[in-house]
Amino acid sequence: MDHFMEQALEQARQADQLKEVPVGCVFIYRNMIIASGCNRVNETKNATRHVEFICIDQVLEYARTNELSYEDVFREVTVVVTVEPCIMCAAALINLHVKEIIYGCRNDRFGGCTVLDVPTLLETDIPIRGGVRADEAMQLLKTFYKGENPSAPVPKSKTLR
Repeated sequence: MDHFMEQALEQARQADQLKEVPVGCVFIYRNMIIASGCNRVNETKNATRHVEFICIDQVLEYARTNELSYEDVFREVTVVVTVEPCIMCAAALINLHVKEIIYGCRNDRFGGCTVLDVPTLLETDIPIRGGVRADEAMQLLKTFYKGENPSAPVPKSKTLR
């Protein structure tokens, strides 16, 4: 699994170069990466362009191109992502019935297991485990957040009346 997490970390490094939150992901199907990417929220100005959704789109295209049932493909997909999926992404992955989710570091602000226990809410037994190369994933986030987010809104100062 370390090899696949290295691929996800490489995607996260690309995100950082693009001034995106450095989260990378790969979707593995039958021991082969069929989807990979990094966050594209700032680039697209679309809050749903988390890497998991980008990879979901790629799997849908993979299934269509190969004339496979996307439901069957997702049931065999292992998701490897550098940061614990947020609540939105965790719910999407669980609803697609992926085989398992493996992540690097915890997401203490928006985590789909840490902040809100999405697996329990959705009554799933999909294996979800974290801590795989967590220090590296966390270091990428810390470095990113020390800088400035070029897509952040300009703060508005209050004027006296």
